[in-house]
Amino acid sequence: MSGNLLLDAESLYLELLKGVRSMLTPETRLVGITSGGAWLAARLQKDLALAGEAGSISSAMHRDDFAKRGLADGGATKLPFEVNGAHLIVLDDVLYTGRTIRAVLNEIFDYGRPASVQLAVLVDRGGRELPIQADFAAARVALPASQSLALAKAESGQFNFSVKG
Repeated sequence: MSGNLLLDAESLYLELLKGVRSMLTPETRLVGITSGGAWLAARLQKDLALAGEAGSISSAMHRDDFAKRGLADGGATKLPFEVNGAHLIVLDDVLYTGRTIRAVLNEIFDYGRPASVQLAVLVDRGGRELPIQADFAAARVALPASQSLALAKAESGQFNFSVKG
């Protein structure tokens, strides 16, 4: 079954905006996981009027299924700030097993040692395989393991969700 999930991605984005605002310190840097998390980080950077640009990070090189997936996520890591000593908020669209977050943490530490790393997500769908949780989730939903939830971005910049599987 494919189609639109009855989740309003724009309303959830506004909740994420409030949640991230409450997590900010003067030393905070935003890092979005390619691609949905990177879209969120870039928009948050602008909407929160933060100086500089948000970072984007790929989980591809540290995934435990790299041999199977390869460079499937299509993005490259770009951290336009010093990682050492930074307070990072990692952003993702959907948190599921926790494996992407584990890979992203490994990638971050390839660039330096941050003072702290927090995780904010648009949707936490449960189903964790690793002991990883979001510091902030705009929504929590349950989906069968056979389905996937994906964030899409229209040309206008508006977000929406689709369910596949």
